[in-house]
Amino acid sequence: MDLMKTDDYDLANILHAKPGEIDIHKPFEQEIFLFETHIAGTSYIKKIDELKEQLEIDKKLTFFREPENQFDKKAIKIVLPDGTKIGYVPKNDNVVFSRLMDAGKLLFGKIEEVDELGTWLKIKINIFLQE
Repeated sequence: MDLMKTDDYDLANILHAKPGEIDIHKPFEQEIFLFETHIAGTSYIKKIDELKEQLEIDKKLTFFREPENQFDKKAIKIVLPDGTKIGYVPKNDNVVFSRLMDAGKLLFGKIEEVDELGTWLKIKINIFLQE
């Protein structure tokens, strides 16, 4: 009877493996849908019309808290993957979300729909919690 266990998945083998060669299990993660809203302040973003090409359905948007914002202490800035600011979570929707973020929770958005309404670019988003 062999009492020693041999394992080809030691750290050295994992680090030097080619992509796809070793199946490494990731911790369980899920995206929890929280809310549907729109992006506020798009009319104040310079050249927002030039960003329309980047506003694809299901594109992931990053959220950043701005507690020092002079207009809203619970402000949540929304940026594209390249770091370009495109607006904010609306003030009347951000109370709970800002508290979650201040407690260390990771929130993000995904574009649901983009409509041009006159000079206003209405961007509907879904807000998710990464858990």
